[in-house]
Amino acid sequence: MNRILNLILLLLSTHGVLFAQSEANMLSLQEAIATGLRNNIEIRRSSVRTEAARVTYSQAKANQLPEIGATINHGLNQGRSIDPFTNSYVNQEITYATYSAGASLVLFSGLVQRNTIRQTDYAYSASELELQQARDNLTLNIILAYLQVLSNEDLVEVAIKQVAVTQQQLERLLVLHEKGAVNPPEIAEMTGQLKLEELSLANSRNTLQSARLALAQLMNVPYEGALELERVPLEELVMEDVTTSPQETYARAIDELALVKAANLRTQSAVAGIKASRGLFYPTLLLNSNLNSNYSSAATINGETIYYDDQLRNNIFSNIGITLRVPILSGLNSHYRLKLAKLDLQETDLAEENTRVQLRLDIEQAHLNMSNARERYQILQEQVAAFQEAFRAAEIRFNSGVGTPVDYLIAKNNLDRTGISLVTAKYDYLLRMRILEFYRGR
Repeated sequence: MNRILNLILLLLSTHGVLFAQSEANMLSLQEAIATGLRNNIEIRRSSVRTEAARVTYSQAKANQLPEIGATINHGLNQGRSIDPFTNSYVNQEITYATYSAGASLVLFSGLVQRNTIRQTDYAYSASELELQQARDNLTLNIILAYLQVLSNEDLVEVAIKQVAVTQQQLERLLVLHEKGAVNPPEIAEMTGQLKLEELSLANSRNTLQSARLALAQLMNVPYEGALELERVPLEELVMEDVTTSPQETYARAIDELALVKAANLRTQSAVAGIKASRGLFYPTLLLNSNLNSNYSSAATINGETIYYDDQLRNNIFSNIGITLRVPILSGLNSHYRLKLAKLDLQETDLAEENTRVQLRLDIEQAHLNMSNARERYQILQEQVAAFQEAFRAAEIRFNSGVGTPVDYLIAKNNLDRTGISLVTAKYDYLLRMRILEFYRGR
């Protein structure tokens, strides 16, 4: 999450401080991200998979411990049977008991245990990184959705101002019309313009609600149309030149992104899996030890019955030995396990290669998008400045009765259109810049 936290800091801070919630009903970007991470089902599932990988890794390590067990057996023999005390045949009812405790330790098994530990260790680390990548992806999507809401809020504000300006001009024309200074077609032209802008305002509000819905869905919370967001201080947006090439960004991303690291760990896990499967063809050497005792109701000394506790103490015996188990034929299980392990390695190799290729393509596209967004934003800033001056002049002429409504509306529409485009370009540039900085590892 370090990369994402750096991204949030760059996006949210202008003086090194995160957003502070100023009003109780305001949602900050930090809160939106925290809510999304907490409620997202896929991230919770990924967390469960990571925990399962940790348990598998712990189990693989625990398999190195010796196996220890104990057995207690009580029974009744009737008729002709062997007396466990004298090991001779008797023809009577005998109650007996046997106690046994044993331990077994694998001394060598073709390094199966060691390679299995490595395999599960790599898999566990990969699962942790995949969980981190899932968090990073959701965080980026929430940032995008959050900025989309802010962008649409700005577009609604622009549309409201456009309607207000046109409404004022229409009211002015109506006053002049009462004095006989304005022809009805001019009023109709301005009325049509007002209705067009009111329709644009309605569309902007609908788009804003759709953006709020998308953000609520990413956070997995019930949708509230009145959702209010804290503003990102975009006024201090600084134009930055792209100083690194796509190749340099790619080289840094390979070392930084959890997605790439996870794919590499999956490959290493598959390699260890092949080594573990090959170990199944080797003999297994085990160290065994047992401690035993028994009891028989037929046991006597000088015609007197030997008590239960005395027999258990007197009959204790132990053994220790080494067992060599050589695999000869087991239904070709080891053979097919090795083939499957090799196929798994091919799959992880291709998955890792695909991850790197897709990352390179994404970075190349991000550089292009960044360059285009920066150029578009710069051009629109200059265009808005020019149209502002043109509209100011047209408004003065129109208010003084020199200019026509057509000239005024053309100048106003040019300014309105570029103003809307500038708002969109501003947010688009900000997002492209931060995404590229994320790839750079900043």
